[in-house]
Amino acid sequence: MQPGTVIVGMSGGVDSSVAALLLQRAGLPVEGLFMQNWEEDSREGGCRAEDDRRDAIAVCGRLSLRCHTRNFAAEYWDGVFRHFIDEYAAGRTPNPDILCNREIKFRTFLEQAQALGAERIATGHYARVRQLDGRWQLLRGVDAGKDQSYFLYTLGQAQLAATLFPIGELPKPEVRRIAQQAGLPTHAKKDSTGICFIGERDFRAFLSRYLPAREGELVDPQGVVLGTHPGAFFFTLGQREGLNLGGVRGRPQAPWFVVGKDVARNRVVVDQGHDSPWLQSQSLLTAAADWVDGTPPATEFDCTARSRYRQADQACQVRVLADGSLQVHFAQAQRAVTPGQSLVLYRDEVCLGGAVIQHTDALLQRADYLERAAVAGLDIQRESFA
Repeated sequence: MQPGTVIVGMSGGVDSSVAALLLQRAGLPVEGLFMQNWEEDSREGGCRAEDDRRDAIAVCGRLSLRCHTRNFAAEYWDGVFRHFIDEYAAGRTPNPDILCNREIKFRTFLEQAQALGAERIATGHYARVRQLDGRWQLLRGVDAGKDQSYFLYTLGQAQLAATLFPIGELPKPEVRRIAQQAGLPTHAKKDSTGICFIGERDFRAFLSRYLPAREGELVDPQGVVLGTHPGAFFFTLGQREGLNLGGVRGRPQAPWFVVGKDVARNRVVVDQGHDSPWLQSQSLLTAAADWVDGTPPATEFDCTARSRYRQADQACQVRVLADGSLQVHFAQAQRAVTPGQSLVLYRDEVCLGGAVIQHTDALLQRADYLERAAVAGLDIQRESFA
């Protein structure tokens, strides 16, 4: 392998295809590597890994690049999928893409690329890296609608120093135009959406293969039983679909939304109205945070944050607690802030880092929440959200 070689993580999509093309045009020695992260019969509607592998090889052939293939399914199962199932079993809603980036793409893949002799890796993420005063920064992608910095907040200095994001400066239509002009076979390929290992299948049917579902009660915030549900695992905060609640006697004709769930008791809590007060959170607590710079900017600071992908930035105040977790207070109440999802922090175009959401002040409105937290050995007090 030539000195300075960059190995591109080839997904079989247009973004990684153009990333490889741009690096080649820049005169860098480039090779590709296709990662298979999930093993399943493609007829079941999963990742369609074989189709993606063929597309990745075809692009490398078009560009005359050597293409490596590696099967990381075992690492993915242990590092990502087990956590995904454990989080749902605990009543949280995880984001496997963030964990996949940390455990697979920027750990296992990076290690494999370096073992092959590569100096750096590259991916088709819509994000940017900048070095300033000897430190590496993670920046938003220029295309605000495609920016993927939210999914990359766990990356630290070592990973960013060894990573290139060639399409981070480009809008998506320009990426497709470049691919088409270069005759890349992926130029019109549909973007992948959702979770790879679920694909186009029914989410409940897939999850039921790993978590035993049982019927439970749908209740309002006061505990009044309104109906039944097929399993608390399947629901997330703010969800409207799948509740099967029509007209309820004595209640207005308005849609119902999930405002909480109690997996231990297999109960799903619902309320009427998109902006139900039970869905509004102004403060939250997180697990220990990851910082791109290695350390937080201060013990207390102001910034903006997203509590879910594609959300507009929200002004907040952050306090870093002694154990590395975060206490966050928003300038305005936020809807459906969900435990298990990630809170990602920004200053303008710079991603500072983030953490997994653990608790919100909205949850503490439910009388049973503090009780169950205490049983679980968690020292959660209402004053923690002041």
